[in-house]
Amino acid sequence: MFHVEHLLINSLKINFMLAEILEKYPDEEFLSADGFNNAILGVDEQSMRLIYSIAKCIEILMEDMSETDAFEYFYYNVSGAYMGEKTPIWCDDIL
Repeated sequence: MFHVEHLLINSLKINFMLAEILEKYPDEEFLSADGFNNAILGVDEQSMRLIYSIAKCIEILMEDMSETDAFEYFYYNVSGAYMGEKTPIWCDDIL
């Protein structure tokens, strides 16, 4: 039960972070990665791009696929996709 509550609290904290970013920068447009809101770490104030945790993105993908498939999917389809100057920053926090 603790694990589920812990995940829920982390989920709420990250979604709160996104709300805080949007509130702090109401005139900015951010490009977000669909399905990865719970992996947002913050914003780069120089480029005004969202910063995502690679480890959290992989965890999210592993809810529906194997670890190997999650890594392959992430690096090919997510972090490998360039969508202009607002493309998110991917923080390599996998140690």
